[in-house]
Amino acid sequence: MKNATLCAVLLLALSALPANAKEIAGVKFPDTASVDGQELKLNGVGLRKKVVFKVYAVGLYLQTPSKDASKVISSEQIKRVRMSMLRDLEKKQITDAIVEGFKKNAGSNLSALQARLDTFAAGIPDLKEGQELVLTYAPGKGTSIESSSGQKLSVEGKDFADALFSVWLGASPVDGSLKKGMLGEE
Repeated sequence: MKNATLCAVLLLALSALPANAKEIAGVKFPDTASVDGQELKLNGVGLRKKVVFKVYAVGLYLQTPSKDASKVISSEQIKRVRMSMLRDLEKKQITDAIVEGFKKNAGSNLSALQARLDTFAAGIPDLKEGQELVLTYAPGKGTSIESSSGQKLSVEGKDFADALFSVWLGASPVDGSLKKGMLGEE
């Protein structure tokens, strides 16, 4: 009887845990996030590595989860990328990597996006290990960029958001394994 009670208590405790919450490289990503009263679901998580160094852990949150990268990018829904730094990164390191990925994926739209990309890059701060950078696209509002160090910035345009999310999910992602993780394939 004692074992049956213990098993029941353990099952009840396990059922209370979020079903889709994930942890990667010691960073916990809850199964949901709330943006403007809307619930987003954790689509997937990934780890950005550069050579052998762990750079950041990332979680992708969507209103409507999907494993189809092109649908995620083109969808008109609230979507969020939450990046948690696993090492200290200077602004230049962060912006160089994102701008390079942005340019690879923006294609012929780059000239129309360049001024907004410059604004975005100027607003990114140095980030220390454990700090976060959160990028959220909301239809009709644009893309907000917030860091746990206090910086906030907003960039308008769905076209900008599409190119930005393509950095991780586009045809030329910064890291193929990271893309698979964010799409929930790993």
